[in-house]
Amino acid sequence: MKKTFLKFMMIASVLGTVMVSCSSDDDSGDKNTCSDGIQNGDETGVDCGGSSCQPCASNALEGEITDELTLDASVEYELKGKLEILDGGKLTIPAGTVIKATGGTASYIAVAQGGQIFVNGTASDPVVMTSGEASPAAGNWGGLVVCGKAPTNKGTAVTSEVADLTYGGSVTDDNSGVIRYLRIEYTGATFTNDKEFNGLSLFGVGSGTTVEYVQSYNGGDDGIEFFGGTVTGKYLVSTNSGDDGIDFADGWNGNGDFWYISGAAFAGIEGSNLAEEPAGVDPVTTTTLSNITVAGPVTEGALYYKEGGGNFTIDNFYAAGVDLGVKVKDSDTPAATRLEADALKITNMQFASVADGFEKTDYTGANQSFISEGIATGAGNGAAAPDWAAGWTRGLDNSGVTESNLEGTITSAVSLQADVKYLLTSKLEVLDGGELTIPAGTIIEATGQTSSYIAVAQGGKIFINGTATDPVVMTSGEASPAPGDWGGLVVCGKAPTNKGTAVTSEVADLTYGGTVADDNSGSITYLRLEYTGATFTNSKEFNGLSLFGVGSETTVEYVQSYNGNDDGIEFFGGTVTGKYLVSTNSGDDGIDFADGWNGNGEFWYISGAAFAGIEGSNLAEEPAGVDPVTTTTLSNITVVGPVSEGALYYKEGGGKFTIDNFYTSGIDLGVKVKSTDAPAATRIEAGDLVITNIQFDAKATGFVETDYAGAKQDFYTEGTATGAGNGAATPDWATGWTVGL
Repeated sequence: MKKTFLKFMMIASVLGTVMVSCSSDDDSGDKNTCSDGIQNGDETGVDCGGSSCQPCASNALEGEITDELTLDASVEYELKGKLEILDGGKLTIPAGTVIKATGGTASYIAVAQGGQIFVNGTASDPVVMTSGEASPAAGNWGGLVVCGKAPTNKGTAVTSEVADLTYGGSVTDDNSGVIRYLRIEYTGATFTNDKEFNGLSLFGVGSGTTVEYVQSYNGGDDGIEFFGGTVTGKYLVSTNSGDDGIDFADGWNGNGDFWYISGAAFAGIEGSNLAEEPAGVDPVTTTTLSNITVAGPVTEGALYYKEGGGNFTIDNFYAAGVDLGVKVKDSDTPAATRLEADALKITNMQFASVADGFEKTDYTGANQSFISEGIATGAGNGAAAPDWAAGWTRGLDNSGVTESNLEGTITSAVSLQADVKYLLTSKLEVLDGGELTIPAGTIIEATGQTSSYIAVAQGGKIFINGTATDPVVMTSGEASPAPGDWGGLVVCGKAPTNKGTAVTSEVADLTYGGTVADDNSGSITYLRLEYTGATFTNSKEFNGLSLFGVGSETTVEYVQSYNGNDDGIEFFGGTVTGKYLVSTNSGDDGIDFADGWNGNGEFWYISGAAFAGIEGSNLAEEPAGVDPVTTTTLSNITVVGPVSEGALYYKEGGGKFTIDNFYTSGIDLGVKVKSTDAPAATRIEAGDLVITNIQFDAKATGFVETDYAGAKQDFYTEGTATGAGNGAATPDWATGWTVGL
């Protein structure tokens, strides 16, 4: 391709360009130098024109291109009318080129079938097509139109709704060139009374064409629209469009990846098949979209599935500030038919800072499961401008959101943001291979009642990185919070339990147990769980924190359960150790462990437990030879009553417990042991329960040290205890991040 001004001049008469001087400076010299940076001799510009210098470049564009033309990035071009690249023509626009349109409705750039355009912008030097008006506004000029030979369900030789060019055919891999790092501004002039230009219109464009890193800014109609064709659009930005952000229709069979849409007047994305769709129309709009952000407000949904919609698979869809997720007209029978046939599947859709009256969808048909919520990053940074858009775009809103919905599944690494309040609307599961990181200061409010909980499956990990001054808080989102408002936090690991090696957790229905004693499910530090304990089934309720077969490499430290409806914290087998644990006002036991737990406990502060302060057991209806037996060393423990089942309830075979520095206050029973619990009695008689330095302070009326009636009454030794640090008072390590003490 020749890149000379001479080439430009050879077609100047065709383009109707106007020759302009490179400078108005005139020199008194009478000889052309063509190289001294001065206009002299008969030069018509600085070192150009006249009798011997190369021609001066013109800055005017209009007409037709039938050969090859390369623009000059050092020249600011004026688009005075329509510029058409016809069959065989090629227009190359280098990085940094600016084209300003001054022809109003008549000004647009169009690539006809067989023509090609090469927009070679870069992230630091995009190509800019904009308005030449003194006060630019949406609708100042047309836009960029590309017509190809790829299939469309409108026909094989259709006339484009703008530019009046033919498009469509059977060449799926048709190549109309490359469009990369292009910013199109103030487009959308009226072509006819009912047709307006979009920023970028792609009519039957084929998959051999590249469309990447394109922004439509302040357009009067849609930002970017695909009319059939097979071209894929990546890294697309639509900002402040007068209609929809990005639109596709007419049997488009391309894909979309990394779309960031903000300020669309109507739908964020409008996806359709064909208006008044006949039976057997072909091709049907079929696309896979991924990594999508729609930042509202919008008036017709984050996605408008209309005119038959099509076959859409969408994943990682972040919608912020919208009042409607997916819009579907009641009268759109073809769209409803496809919805009922699962032709629309949206996974990992996250709604943030939803507007008043928010609905996930206005579709009223039977299939309400086509949207699956999850944690989404959208185009990269949720509602904020993605990193890949930096430098070459304009007008993006880089502020984040204040609230975000939370539910779904996590299968990769996901991090929450401390400055966002999360609304847990249903269950959130961290599956095998998934990692959820929650930074200090994050607040999660559960609004889904029984169905709302966070669960970590085997192979998944959670990292709760609270601090003493900025804990992570998981609480109720109800106006008047109460125990049982939501589930709680459930972690399932692969460590041994005497229930088996592949057991189903009593809440969350996940598998736990195995042979990996040092299994690692992550780290939980400085976490406060409030108002948990929703009923999972008629006989099973969530605890604040439930640890099923969790391994020793998992960290569980500085955790409070506050006002839970069942146990505060419970260990179901496993080998994990729990340090600096607080249980306040639990509806059942303060802290419970069972099923062959072989971890240890240190610095536990328990107050207001409805039943036992600590309940420790081995296995209900314990068979002979069960393995592993619950075995633990507990130290620095405080239980503040009243309690109704003892400071410690040693039950269902108990296990092998060594407990030291155990402070109790305001209780009527120290250690409870059922008279019918033969396995527990056998272990006590064998010396498996040893309690040293237990102090009974501020004893309640009718106080007894133990109700165990067996021969061995010396399994406990009284002494002076500090318990969790300050006797009955709040321990120093619990100040700042706990409540209700």
